Amino acid sequence: MRIAGAVIASLALAFAMVLNAGAQEKKPGAAKPTTLKGEIGCLKCGFSVADKCSNGIKVKEDGKDVIYAFDDAGAKAPYHKEICTDSKNGSVIGVVAKKGDKATIKPGKDGVKFD
Repeated sequence: MRIAGAVIASLALAFAMVLNAGAQEKKPGAAKPTTLKGEIGCLKCGFSVADKCSNGIKVKEDGKDVIYAFDDAGAKAPYHKEICTDSKNGSVIGVVAKKGDKATIKPGKDGVKFD
């Protein structure tokens, strides 16, 4: 009887560990960085899709233009002056997310590069 109880307890523990490992893989913080290449510009002055200066990148996806808003310091970002009135080709490395119906990317440290 003791052996059966030990076997059941061991199986329950193993099952709990498998469930916990699966839950850890799905945590939001575990998102992998993505590289987007396209036209980096000001969402207000360059792309005319916002009412205040902020940063974004326009990429081609399935033949359509998709604009990802940067989740950054906006007009205070160190690269904003370069792209406020004149967009530039480049790439962004960061974590992509959806906020409502808008696509966003949170650039990593030194994740914004111009061609």
